[in-house]
Amino acid sequence: MTRSPEPALHVRGVLLPEDTTVDLWLVGDRVTFEPVPSAVTVADAGFILPGLVDAHCHLGIAPGGRPAAGVGEARSLAVVDRDAGVLAIRDAGSPIPYESLDDDPDVPRLVRAGRHVAPPKRYLRDIGVEVGEADLAGEITRQAAAGSGWVKLVGDWIDRGVGDLAPAWDLTAMAGAVKAAHAAGARVAVHTFAEESVAALVRAGVDSVEHGTGLAEDDIAEMARRGTALVPTMINVATFGGIAAQAEGKFPGYARHMLALRDRFPSVVRAAHEAGVPIYVGSDAGGGINHGLAAEEMLLLHREAGLSPLDVLRAGSWGARAWLGFPGLVEGGLADLVVYAEDPRTDLTTLLRPERIVLRGRVVR
Repeated sequence: MTRSPEPALHVRGVLLPEDTTVDLWLVGDRVTFEPVPSAVTVADAGFILPGLVDAHCHLGIAPGGRPAAGVGEARSLAVVDRDAGVLAIRDAGSPIPYESLDDDPDVPRLVRAGRHVAPPKRYLRDIGVEVGEADLAGEITRQAAAGSGWVKLVGDWIDRGVGDLAPAWDLTAMAGAVKAAHAAGARVAVHTFAEESVAALVRAGVDSVEHGTGLAEDDIAEMARRGTALVPTMINVATFGGIAAQAEGKFPGYARHMLALRDRFPSVVRAAHEAGVPIYVGSDAGGGINHGLAAEEMLLLHREAGLSPLDVLRAGSWGARAWLGFPGLVEGGLADLVVYAEDPRTDLTTLLRPERIVLRGRVVR
């Protein structure tokens, strides 16, 4: 059944980051500053943000770490994020295809990687496609076609023979995979915890470092020079204590390493920010991290890594949307916005209490 055209909407409030009181009209899926006399006013006060972004999310991974049971479950997880004010998602790897959600009017705007590309028997069961070095570049090319602009490369994981984190493949082979992804027109998001792998992959030209707990000062300088993004997933890194506790008996060196990476991480994120590395909000929702926690990730960026409220808002709203290719609240921009009763620049916990959510020109809350 075809959905009836939505009425034009009118929103008035303080638009961020411009910090000016504006009247916005939403006609279909577009923003205009030209008055529409017949528009329905859905908010007449408050602070207006372009929709929040979760730039590291996994709609295809259900709670508990199993693959989602089809498109319907992936959609329900996306709605959880939407109802928290997240109106754009970069899915950083999904074990199931769900491209039918790309244009679903009830789902946040999506950019997707294909499946995680992972080393054989050294990653989460049933989540990634596992390949050896000889097939790595070819698989990256296949997953570039399966996504919508991104691929996800697993750069390191525990090597049980070593008893610690280790690169997923030979570093030269991974550099070749990055080159293959770029040749296929995709950007590369790389999962990496450890020092050796992140150093090599930054210099291989990945487009975003996910987690990045092993970053050193010279790696950060190289990221700033290249414009490589960091998506810290601080919520995820906070779980390293539990991972270490489970591993302590068999892999004590790995356990100590994970705790050391966790403990230094706030200073790593702070140093990256101060160096000018672009930082974007990602919760790593899926599996062990619940959906709908992008605002909590933003609070951690402020409280633990010391980003200012304005920088946090940029990382989780208009800056991240621009990075993913989604126009903001400008003439002809996309009709995605969240209205808050209080100024989030003064109190970031306001992000936990959206008053009005409009996605694709439709009120969803």
